[in-house]
Amino acid sequence: MNDVSVPDAAVLDPITIEVIGAALSSIVEETGEALIRASYSTNIKERRDCSTALFDTAGNTLCQAEHIPIHLGSFIGIVPHILKLHRVEDMRPGDVFVGNDAYEGGGTHLPDIVLAEPIFVEARIAAWTVNLAHHADFADRGHAHIYQEGLRIPPVRLYRGGELQKDVLDLILLNCQVPRERLSDLRAQMAANRVGVQRFQALCAKYGTTTVMAAGAALLDYAERKMRAGIAAIPDGIWTFADVFESTEVPEHLPLQVKVTVEGDSMSLHFDSPPQLRAGLNMTWTALAATAYYVVKSVVDPTILPNAGLARPLTVTAPAGTVLNCTHPAAVNGRVQTCQRVSDLIIGALAQAVPDRVTACSNSVCTVATFIGQKPEDGSIWVYLETMGGGAGARATKDGMDGVHVHVTNTSNLPVEALETEYPLTLLRYELVDGSGGVGTYRGGMGLRRVYRADADCRVRVDVSRLTSESWGLLGGGPGGHGAVECGPGVVFDRDNAVLKAGQWFAVVSPGAGGYGPPEKRVREAVARDLAEAVITETTAREVYRYRA
Repeated sequence: MNDVSVPDAAVLDPITIEVIGAALSSIVEETGEALIRASYSTNIKERRDCSTALFDTAGNTLCQAEHIPIHLGSFIGIVPHILKLHRVEDMRPGDVFVGNDAYEGGGTHLPDIVLAEPIFVEARIAAWTVNLAHHADFADRGHAHIYQEGLRIPPVRLYRGGELQKDVLDLILLNCQVPRERLSDLRAQMAANRVGVQRFQALCAKYGTTTVMAAGAALLDYAERKMRAGIAAIPDGIWTFADVFESTEVPEHLPLQVKVTVEGDSMSLHFDSPPQLRAGLNMTWTALAATAYYVVKSVVDPTILPNAGLARPLTVTAPAGTVLNCTHPAAVNGRVQTCQRVSDLIIGALAQAVPDRVTACSNSVCTVATFIGQKPEDGSIWVYLETMGGGAGARATKDGMDGVHVHVTNTSNLPVEALETEYPLTLLRYELVDGSGGVGTYRGGMGLRRVYRADADCRVRVDVSRLTSESWGLLGGGPGGHGAVECGPGVVFDRDNAVLKAGQWFAVVSPGAGGYGPPEKRVREAVARDLAEAVITETTAREVYRYRA
């Protein structure tokens, strides 16, 4: 049923391949915007915590929208799991599969629910349209193992031949704390997939199915060639780098290490870490691979197309049963925290080979605050999740950016007005943390401080890191400032959780980032510039003070 003859990519002219490649990119961007505009929850409609992609019939990524890099970890497993569990011969137009499980569904953590739909052209599957939305729902849970973290969904049909399987939907919604949001967001995901199907079918109608599929294969080959060329420009060698990870969930320092080997036009990355934890900080291999692909692409050549071809020259390994390559039944809810640290771990290794292409260490975490409470009028549950930016590492020619998301997270800030309109919370302060960026020839980015006041009784969970470790500087640059949780009167955190009474407040501080280059060079240049202008500015005075301090 799925045997579609694909012509040799060599017979296609480069212009046709380029045009079809641009069309594929346009399709995933449009499906992403459709998902965001149609969604109900603030986490998707405002913070854009979602992603879209197209896959070929074998489950290889053809194109991913520029949304959230870590979501690739959930994408690359979903279609192969579907093909393992369901016969292609039994699939029909209008079938839609839903899944989220980290072990039996190709996912990386349970809130990321994926909808995948085969695209039929002339009665055959020509591709898959896939989208993911982070459903901010499974809150106030334990994280000793994955059974505590929410509903596990293997890839099952949510729609069969275009007809909703209501019993499957009812099962999902019964296990959600805010079912109204989940229903509306799942409908938005379905609408986005319909856009993907229609646009891809229109593309095939214009150029021919075999031509589109051949162009997709050619684009994978092109991404591979660009990745190999970029790796070949890096000196051959072996570089190792080590760091530690700690958080509000596991306060002790966990040692992490990577060994990067460059040989010709290929690269291998081998990771070592402690045995998997009874905490939600473990990573599946797909999460580790997605993180590695993102970082290597960013350093080697950011213009490489985001498809499966870029992964062909890369080998990613880690011992099974460890924090960075966990096995069932390890908890994985907070895997993005560890992914962030792994990103800077890889950068630390590659900095030894190509220091001008990398940044100093960024804030190395995705700082998260998750609130849960009940509405007094009807007793229904509300859940609010947000992720905070922090400092971005200084670059070889520029200061690091302040208060931004870095690496594998890419969500937007939720406007204060939206937060205070939809939830019983007030933001008392929202500011950059002065001095949290590491000193250097170029300063590291500053972290953020957000001060929340509960206007109704609720619970909160906070994930933040760099509490005692520091985001390292590069080539003489200084470290960034620490992350922290600051408690108002009567607020007591039990590690990462606290009960808030109406009127109580607390603050979350995200870490700053490392500086790049020796700070005395920055001071000398500032003083020389001001002396040439016969004036000492406030900026120069501040830089001198910070350097002496």
